[in-house]
Amino acid sequence: MKRQIPLMIVVILGSMFVVHTFVPHKISADFFDWFQDWIKAISPFAILLGVISLSMVNGTKIKRKAPNWQYSVVTLIGLAFTAIAGFVWGTQTGTPYMWLFKNVQMPMGATMFSLLAFYIASAAYKAFRARSTEATVLLIAAVIVMLGQVSLGAMISKWIPITSKWILNVPNLAAKRAIMIGVGLGMTATSLKILLGIERTYLGGGK
Repeated sequence: MKRQIPLMIVVILGSMFVVHTFVPHKISADFFDWFQDWIKAISPFAILLGVISLSMVNGTKIKRKAPNWQYSVVTLIGLAFTAIAGFVWGTQTGTPYMWLFKNVQMPMGATMFSLLAFYIASAAYKAFRARSTEATVLLIAAVIVMLGQVSLGAMISKWIPITSKWILNVPNLAAKRAIMIGVGLGMTATSLKILLGIERTYLGGGK
């Protein structure tokens, strides 16, 4: 029953949401609104579950002195301080919570995006090596598109911005649409497998 009941809930609710999407009747719309209200009521428990899971995972690393366990200590201290600051002083401007957000969270986010930029540059360097015909076409198209986004391209030739716009609007857009269609078909296939009970990995291991 540990697996049958969750499976029944997923199949029944999933089927009802499918009906709501394709048959927007007042009954299904009212049920959807009612379910959304319940999601808002249940979401705090999901946050609590996430906090407990984070504490257990990092606590285990600290207890076992796993590699880089010091970062787990910093994580738990940050979690405790943020929670206490939010509950005691609130989240208004000028509170310790907002100071932590502006001086710790935002700089860390900016750092992650900066590292992502270097990663993209490294990946582009590897991809743009003209080792084959396809790589050569990719390199030429990338150079044209990059020149078309700055004034230097128009100074070199008036055809560079025009060609850049054509590359973005025709072959690039066609590839993006093909990818989105593939993603949509994959989501549909996975959803059908879950609704029909074929895909059960979300139930966890065991029988």
